[in-house]
Amino acid sequence: MPGTIDAAAVEAAAAAANDRDRLQGAADRFALLAEPGRLAVLVALRAAGAIAVSDLALACGMNPPAVSQVLRLLRVSGVVKPTRSGRIVRYALCDERVVRLLDDAVPAHG
Repeated sequence: MPGTIDAAAVEAAAAAANDRDRLQGAADRFALLAEPGRLAVLVALRAAGAIAVSDLALACGMNPPAVSQVLRLLRVSGVVKPTRSGRIVRYALCDERVVRLLDDAVPAHG
């Protein structure tokens, strides 16, 4: 590339910065972590594994409808997966990229 100091570096940087679909996916995952209530739910899910909504609400100090709303967003985003056992629905993290982000952003307690 004329006028560049390091054409190979410019080419590599442009390829990384212009992959809009990949960047949008990453931005969406970061956005899930950007709200304290969602972050609390995600951190609690990481610590507990599969957990019922009422138990998760208790653990997070939130009301069950608020936790259900967060879980709905996380389910649609593909971050959590529900498992039904009779009348009980338990949620668990299922997106390893989000787990890695949590591990880096909020190291496990204890």
